[in-house]
Amino acid sequence: MSRALLLAAVLLGCADNARWTTSEGESYCGAVTAASFVRAGIPEGTLMRLELDAERLQSAPGRLWTTPFVSGERLVAAELRVIPQLLHDPLSTLNFGEGRVKNALAIADLPTIEPGRSATQLTVIVSLLQSGDVEVRLIRGASPGTAGGPEPAGQLFGVFRLQRQKGDCNVR
Repeated sequence: MSRALLLAAVLLGCADNARWTTSEGESYCGAVTAASFVRAGIPEGTLMRLELDAERLQSAPGRLWTTPFVSGERLVAAELRVIPQLLHDPLSTLNFGEGRVKNALAIADLPTIEPGRSATQLTVIVSLLQSGDVEVRLIRGASPGTAGGPEPAGQLFGVFRLQRQKGDCNVR
């Protein structure tokens, strides 16, 4: 492929993401998937709000809010931060499941509710869906592995299906 065609393909790909960008006064809103096998540490009914700049998925994609998790922690205007080195790694081409136009990996700080403890980091996967909706996965921690036993304290996993709406979704 010539450089001109490659550049055009890259630019068109970026321009296509613009349709997912929220305008002032808009947010993507939704609840965590209810199925318990795709949730850990996030109660059924937990809500999420996302302000998204889809044209900046690789630099400053937006901010997240949630209602409280099981631990009482919650995201409040948490900035989605990217890992610049991912731009040069095959992981940046993450592609899974049908109906996803683009997937992006980011990090968000989750403030602790315990005095004296610093924030923990969540891995956030943002998927732009062909339908115009957005899907967000929140990940922190891991299962106990083959040892079994109870869910580890602090583990979080949840999938949120979000739709564009006016306002703040009552998640502030």
